[in-house]
Amino acid sequence: MTDPFAAPWNRRALLCASGAGASAGLLLTAVRAAGLSARPLFTLGVASGEPLPQGFVLWTRLAPEPLAIDGGMPARTVPVRWEVAEDAAFRRVAARGTALAEPRWGHSVHVEVAGLRPDRPYWYRFLANGEASPIGRTRTAPAADQPVDRLRFCFASCQKYEAGQYAGHRLIAAEAPDLVVFLGDYIYENGPQQDVRIHRNPEPVDLGGYRVRYATYKTDPLLQAAHHAAPWAVIWDDHEVANDYADAVDEDNGDPAAFLRRRAAAYQAYWEHMPLRRASMPQGPAMQLYRSLQWGRLAAFQLVDDRQYRSARPCQPPELAAQHRPYRTRTPDCPERRDPARSILGAAQERWLHDAFAQSRAQWNLLAQQTLMADAPRLNPAHLDAAPDQYTLDNWGGYPATRERILRHWRDAKLANPLVLSGDIHAFAAVDLLDPDRPDAPPIASEFVGGSLTSKNHDPLFKQSAARTPGFRFAEHQVRGYASATMTPAECAIRFVGLEDPANPDSPARTLAHFTVAAGQRGMRVG
Repeated sequence: MTDPFAAPWNRRALLCASGAGASAGLLLTAVRAAGLSARPLFTLGVASGEPLPQGFVLWTRLAPEPLAIDGGMPARTVPVRWEVAEDAAFRRVAARGTALAEPRWGHSVHVEVAGLRPDRPYWYRFLANGEASPIGRTRTAPAADQPVDRLRFCFASCQKYEAGQYAGHRLIAAEAPDLVVFLGDYIYENGPQQDVRIHRNPEPVDLGGYRVRYATYKTDPLLQAAHHAAPWAVIWDDHEVANDYADAVDEDNGDPAAFLRRRAAAYQAYWEHMPLRRASMPQGPAMQLYRSLQWGRLAAFQLVDDRQYRSARPCQPPELAAQHRPYRTRTPDCPERRDPARSILGAAQERWLHDAFAQSRAQWNLLAQQTLMADAPRLNPAHLDAAPDQYTLDNWGGYPATRERILRHWRDAKLANPLVLSGDIHAFAAVDLLDPDRPDAPPIASEFVGGSLTSKNHDPLFKQSAARTPGFRFAEHQVRGYASATMTPAECAIRFVGLEDPANPDSPARTLAHFTVAAGQRGMRVG
């Protein structure tokens, strides 16, 4: 069988092979023979991601009945043509080829395009059964040693379908950034809960259920528009599988074997719906998502996975696990929380991360990750006059030794201009990350949490806690939106963009706050 991930033809190879290759007419005949009807195939849109200097990943999934478990597709492999052009009218086709949409991968298509020119825009589309997909715009990254004057990117997370409309994605698409970094919670796994909208299927626990849940999200035209506007770099958080899961344990301390079966289904559905490379293809309940993304000499992104490899939750009464009862999400400090043997990333991923930053020669070094990294204890509602002393165990608050190791490594290696991009908490936050050994010294890095696109924050004390925590420069949990960044060799400027009405797909927005980090200086300037 033809490898669906085979290297694409470049333009010259296509011309040389045109006499021997299948004609469009023969291809169409083959597609119709596979049992397809005239119903639209590209209901989930198209996407691109993982930009390299010579190419990127193109994605689509054939689904004439998107909310059916099999997408309404026959149990047969279907050939899908793809084209990449230097112009939106496809007068100058730069690469084309054929990929296979296989039933075992939900008739998804992942094409790793290569042989293109660095640092320029391209347009792409798919063709199957006589139908053309929507046209997407993407771009290649600059060459690794290329000086770069500017990078414009947006970062966002937490887009619960039921909690709002996707006005934030409409605005991201309008910005036409060079890159979108999505920091997790692309879907939510809960059962239907009527709010602004409602999930279209019960809580997913198997592959079919997760496919329907992704299709519910991906049929949204504004989410499709944001994918069509720019390449994405994606990581997951917890809701792509189950709330607050840690390695092989769910929030209810259920049976690990049963949970790993669910995780395998969720990971496969994630792969089927994201523009990821073959290197991230899941193997059962395992999927390597951590990786690097380089943007010329200007920026290096290290994208990590803080769910799959993390140590067990600290500060837990032993009977909770034995009785399969929910874990305690927030507790006072305990010695186990600070145990240096514990890691939110796992030992292997930590070593990889240290090596990746040690080898970086970029002017800016960004850690793109899921949850709040800063030391951020919460106020105890019963003792509001006391200092914050309640630690959230699902984020880096449950694993402070990992944070301290990373910050010390950045400090001692004199890493150039480290920044942290974060999600998860359904709030905007800007924090200067303090030296764990010298809190009064200049900050080691700055962290920015870009709000939530729709998901609501349920911590009424968030801003009060932040105001009493060293390092916090901004906190807002009642407004939803995303973040937009403009990076140059001299500075990185970040805007928090807040929606006026997240229930309105046409909602206006405003700049909530503006931050600047100057190259060579530690700490942010607000305003």
